[in-house]
Amino acid sequence: MLLLYTYLFLLSLLSLTLIFFPFLFWKLIYLFSSSIPRSSSPNPNSAKTMGNERGGGVRSEGSGNGGVDVWSSDSASSSSADHLVVMVHGILGSTANWKYAANQFVQKLPDKVIVHCSERNMYKLTLDGIEVMGERLAEEVTEVVNRRPEIQRISFVAHSVGGLVARYAIGRLYRAPRQKPEDPFGGASDDSSKGTICGLEAMNFITIASPHLGSRGNGQVPFLFGVPAIEKVASYVSHWIFGRTGTQLFLADVDQGKPPLLLQMVEDCGELHFMSALKAFKRRVAYSNVGYDHIVGWRTSSIRRNSELPKWEGSLSGKYPHVVYEEFSKGSEKSANVSLEVDNHDMLEEKMLNALTRLSWERVDVSFHNSIQRFDAHNVIQVKDDFIHSEGADVIWHMIDHFIT
Repeated sequence: MLLLYTYLFLLSLLSLTLIFFPFLFWKLIYLFSSSIPRSSSPNPNSAKTMGNERGGGVRSEGSGNGGVDVWSSDSASSSSADHLVVMVHGILGSTANWKYAANQFVQKLPDKVIVHCSERNMYKLTLDGIEVMGERLAEEVTEVVNRRPEIQRISFVAHSVGGLVARYAIGRLYRAPRQKPEDPFGGASDDSSKGTICGLEAMNFITIASPHLGSRGNGQVPFLFGVPAIEKVASYVSHWIFGRTGTQLFLADVDQGKPPLLLQMVEDCGELHFMSALKAFKRRVAYSNVGYDHIVGWRTSSIRRNSELPKWEGSLSGKYPHVVYEEFSKGSEKSANVSLEVDNHDMLEEKMLNALTRLSWERVDVSFHNSIQRFDAHNVIQVKDDFIHSEGADVIWHMIDHFIT
């Protein structure tokens, strides 16, 4: 028996290590490609104009430890933009991961949006834990809003673990609606309007291949082959590679008798209004890979049960060749009561599902089955690199075309 557990332990450690190395591989690719002089390059912290073959230049400005702002190079357009789009990268990521998507957003919506690519949690800082990263992101967004008084609306676009970090951050940034003075004639005294995020109108909350239900359940990390014994052992060793973030993803963070953080994040907890913040957005959208995503499974990224995963046949549109299924689900109040008692992982997953599906969600399922880049679907769906992951461009276009400003 000891030999069996030793074997499973080593196999799980090997599997997690093999998951970790693709991140290092792509990081080396970025460092190598960035060292190649493609054109005369100004100071990275100064404003610079960027463009691509789809037309239209954009302008970006690094701000030290405060992220990268991207907006239209047309001064008239940029001055009228009042919608902040915050882009949040995934584990071991950086602002470079969003370069393609940020440029596309600004080129297609030049007089509407200012894109902010977060950099407060780059590289190894993504291993510090979701709550630590969420606090940093909330502080960063507050700084951006304070220095841009023209901003009236806010949206989030987040990849992988960044989706969970963004959910934590909006819980911190949520502001409840103001109450109306008490009606002396017995009328309603509460304002029926939704709350705000950092004082701004909340528009789109979009996640891309994000593990909303964590990584602990069966099949939630496809690279672990769906073998329960390996998945169980992986939950014990994940912190060796992915730090506190890994512990939280596998729902193994039971601190001082508190439930796992991801379970706490399906309710309003004290000063952190997680669900009220999500509810404040006009749209909540989950983009998911139906296959070949070896890091985040279809079920956890689309917030569904196995029995709810749809059948799909092929592309729904020639314009978006990799989008294979779309649905809009209304929220259900039947699952309003969620106990935060710690239980087995199946029950924990069901509790998170019940809570999150109280709200309406748009689900967009994506397939790269016929792509030569399919084995890197987790990065392709984001277009982490506009050359290496170019097949995912139509997913970004779909996102922009359905974006409400």
